[in-house]
Amino acid sequence: MNKKLMLFLILAMPVFIQVSSAQDKDSLAIRKMYAEALTNPVAYKNLEYLCTKIGGRLCGSVKAEEAVRYVRKVMQGMGLDSVFLQPVIVNHWERGDKESARIVSSTKGSLDLHVCALGTSIGTGDAGLAAEIVEVHNFNDLAVIGHPGIEGKIVFFNRPADGSRINTFEAYGGSVDQRARGAMQAARYGALAVIVRSATPAHDNFPHTGVQHYADSVQAIPAMAVSTNDADLLSSWLKDDPSLKLTMKMNCRKLPDVPSSNVIGEIRGSEHPEEVILVGGHLDSWDLGEGAHDDGCGMIQSVEVLRLYKAMGIKPKHTIRAVAFMDEEIAQEGGKAYADEAREKSEKHIAAIEADRGGDTPWGFSIDATNEQVDKIKSWKPYFKPYYLWFLEKGGSGVDIKDLKSPGVALIGLVTDPQRYFDYHHSANDIFTNVNMRELELGAAAMAELVYLIDNFGL
Repeated sequence: MNKKLMLFLILAMPVFIQVSSAQDKDSLAIRKMYAEALTNPVAYKNLEYLCTKIGGRLCGSVKAEEAVRYVRKVMQGMGLDSVFLQPVIVNHWERGDKESARIVSSTKGSLDLHVCALGTSIGTGDAGLAAEIVEVHNFNDLAVIGHPGIEGKIVFFNRPADGSRINTFEAYGGSVDQRARGAMQAARYGALAVIVRSATPAHDNFPHTGVQHYADSVQAIPAMAVSTNDADLLSSWLKDDPSLKLTMKMNCRKLPDVPSSNVIGEIRGSEHPEEVILVGGHLDSWDLGEGAHDDGCGMIQSVEVLRLYKAMGIKPKHTIRAVAFMDEEIAQEGGKAYADEAREKSEKHIAAIEADRGGDTPWGFSIDATNEQVDKIKSWKPYFKPYYLWFLEKGGSGVDIKDLKSPGVALIGLVTDPQRYFDYHHSANDIFTNVNMRELELGAAAMAELVYLIDNFGL
């Protein structure tokens, strides 16, 4: 061997050993995090209590405030450096008695439909309402039919989510506008009410709720969702009997805004306590189910990140903060309040990680950051590979953390397997028993791993 090469290898050997030792140390710490998450079912038990003892947590409701108290108690029991409530003023909308809808045909008879009110909708009044139906697939159809063909009728928005999409979030995104803005658009043509196909590629009898919006410039009209199976049935009946009528009744109502809270817990950094790495999910949920996947899982996983740090005895360099945001589903007031206060206090966030895609198997992370920051995270692939975290791409993050966007702050979303998420989303099917314990724990460990790497290597 060349003497110069031999001398170089001898001199460089301590450096190679030091680098290898550091990598082994970090890999071992991460492995222990996963072992703790997967063998100590604290997160799963916390989620079980949240879902089965408290249940659906519509912002402004008694259940939402009960959930605030519960999550604060959980955080206080973890021995964190601080746990506190951050005041938020939130919307208060009540569903009221169970909604109903029936189609009545002179040729086919009558049939009750699986329906629910859309969030923030006005009610129909105790007497309900009845009218003929006009089926449309997009807002352009409204313009084509025009005011004379729509006035005094119920508009039926029936554009299916595109089931051919591999990413079901794309399928959802292609259909959700009719839920969010359908009542507003139909009212411009004199519609009496709207009934909207549930925003899901699934075919079942679960109606899926979700927020819808009104405009001050047009009359507010009742808005309800119908299950995908019944949407297909209604469309079929309309083809046979275009003059059939729909009767519908909803007792929902909007009440004055009320005070609520974000729940925040943190471990102070040992070297840079003024710099924050945030993990979060939203505490509120729709009221039809138990708010398990949306977003009990993400919120509980965020709290679990702090528990894993405490269980492992890891003292982070930066402050690690978990936030249970309130009011994501309607107006995102929790996220806005958090960002406003962070700016007022001149807090420095290095990164914010949100989990709001359900508790199914984690795939990796979507990163809203500079190319250099994205490349830095991608350079950690050897650390992620043992845990099958393969998705590390530039993209979106989360609704609750979007207002933290500023130069230098990396906004990151936990990406999970999307194939089942919209089977549950905003429906009575979103219950604790549809959450797999191991997948929930893997998601929490994945978030803790990313926090660990950011804390130690920076962005």
